[in-house]
Amino acid sequence: MNIDDWKSQIKRGTLDFCILLMIRQRPSYGYEIISTLEKYPILAAKENTIYPLLRRLMKEEYVSSSWQESAEGLPPRKYYSITDKGLEYISAMSKEWNNLLNAINEIKGE
Repeated sequence: MNIDDWKSQIKRGTLDFCILLMIRQRPSYGYEIISTLEKYPILAAKENTIYPLLRRLMKEEYVSSSWQESAEGLPPRKYYSITDKGLEYISAMSKEWNNLLNAINEIKGE
């Protein structure tokens, strides 16, 4: 396996978590999520990854959505918000993430 394959696997395993954390901070629309993730190259993802992920998070009831009017001349945007179930999921994910980081740091000797 090369480093790009390994990075892809890491990204797949963490995108849900990162997106939920972003939406927890404030409701966001899809393009805004994509743009924010682009600031972090290891997390950058295209529409064909993010929108299906958001639909799945909605189906699992971790996020909800609502349409909101945009600036003049622009179509309404679909904003995603965290649900109570999503907050519980983030809490569980955070615990596991911290466990993972602690284990890795211990193995690395840090």
